[in-house]
Amino acid sequence: MSTDDRELSAGGVVVRGDDVIVIVPTRRGAQGQRVLGLPKGHVDPGENAEQAARREVREEAGVEADMVEKLGDVRYFYQRDGQRIFKMVRFFLFRYRAGALEDHDDEVEEARWMPLAEAARALSYRGEREMVGRALSAISKQR
Repeated sequence: MSTDDRELSAGGVVVRGDDVIVIVPTRRGAQGQRVLGLPKGHVDPGENAEQAARREVREEAGVEADMVEKLGDVRYFYQRDGQRIFKMVRFFLFRYRAGALEDHDDEVEEARWMPLAEAARALSYRGEREMVGRALSAISKQR
């Protein structure tokens, strides 16, 4: 597999109490449906995954957050221009520090708080639901 066939992204599960930030990206899903997801995006040259996750949280959710721990990786394949692409998204647990959800960039239609337990069922993608479940576990261990 050539390096062109692989993508690395990073994202954040941002919590405040028992709530998590979820976003509705302007980009629709494969069947044109609205997607409910977590802030995430490509790791830029010169960034590590944690830095990229923090930047994406700031850009897509409008908030500053402190990294707590790595939650895990979501791996999947997708098709682009007839090419099979392997994608890995590294997710981190963040604790909300400051900022307003309305301050998100134009890649996001809406950013809002949602109860963690609800997000673990409502997010569009299984891997992201799993990351929220891991965040719930990590938070309950800290209490």
